[in-house]
Amino acid sequence: MYLGELVRLRDYGKEDLEMAKKFVNDPEVRQYVEPGIPYLYTLANEEKWYEAISARSDIYHFAIEDKKTGKYIGGCSVSEVDWKNSIVVVGIFIGEAEYRNKGYGTDAMKVLVRFIFEQMNINKIKLCAYSFNQRAIRCYEKVGFKVEGVLKEELFRNGKYHDIIQMSIFKKDYFNSHSI
Repeated sequence: MYLGELVRLRDYGKEDLEMAKKFVNDPEVRQYVEPGIPYLYTLANEEKWYEAISARSDIYHFAIEDKKTGKYIGGCSVSEVDWKNSIVVVGIFIGEAEYRNKGYGTDAMKVLVRFIFEQMNINKIKLCAYSFNQRAIRCYEKVGFKVEGVLKEELFRNGKYHDIIQMSIFKKDYFNSHSI
């Protein structure tokens, strides 16, 4: 369990599957899911996904909880762990609408980044954000991520093409800006 100011990151478990299904079927969340699930997600889909990721040792999934109430509000993950080059990919979502735009996502990302640099001893964390997801881009910038590149018109959503923003943060920059 890893604590922030607002959130607690804990192991993602079977008890989270029903709520995670609800989150993924929310149109606000769905528009940011890659590659874009074209159908409603069922509990069976979620169970199959959970079994697949539980069997892997190179992916870490965390449930995000409100630290005060213990309510499950979203999730975050570390994937594509490249131990040789010391790079990982991260992702995050806040599924509970009333927790969006209130700092919970930023706090969860700070906790996740701290875990990766301080516990996993990784050198670089990277992610991708859709250009229309300004809320996420602001969150990542607050945590210290910088834009590395832009994949022009890489994503087709809602009848038009959008850019994908590639961002990263390095361990040295994290430690230079955070006292531990």
